[in-house]
Formats: sequence, structure tokens, C-alpha cells
Amino acid sequence: MPLTFANPGEENIIRKVGGNPEIKKHLENLGFVVGGNVTVISAIGGNLIVNVKESRVAISREMAKRILV
Repeated sequence: MPLTFANPGEENIIRKVGGNPEIKKHLENLGFVVGGNVTVISAIGGNLIVNVKESRVAISREMAKRILV
């Protein structure tokens, strides 16, 4: 399921990162790698604040749709 459907506070494992190679590389640089853990902290105005690799990152809803957990 896309990260946008994950419940806040629930830890999930990243199964796949989609999108074109440029987007995939950008997300990998932020820490979204297959097999890694990601936790949704909150969803504000459609954007997500997530905890990935001990860092908090804000991503758009469009980016979050490309991350499957």
C-alpha cells in the first residue's frame, strides 16, 4: 500500500520506491530505501511528516504515493 495510507505512529517497512530514476534517487538520498523502516508522524494539508533513518522528513502527498510499504 502507498505510504499515504499508513496510520500515524505505526512503523512500516518500505517494500518499493517507484517513479522515474530521478525521483527514486532523490527519495533514496532522503533515506527511503527498500527494507528500511518509516513511521508517519503526522499528515498536514495532504503532506506527510515521516521519521526515516532517525530523521524527520516532510514529503508531499505525490512523493508519498510512490513509496510502497
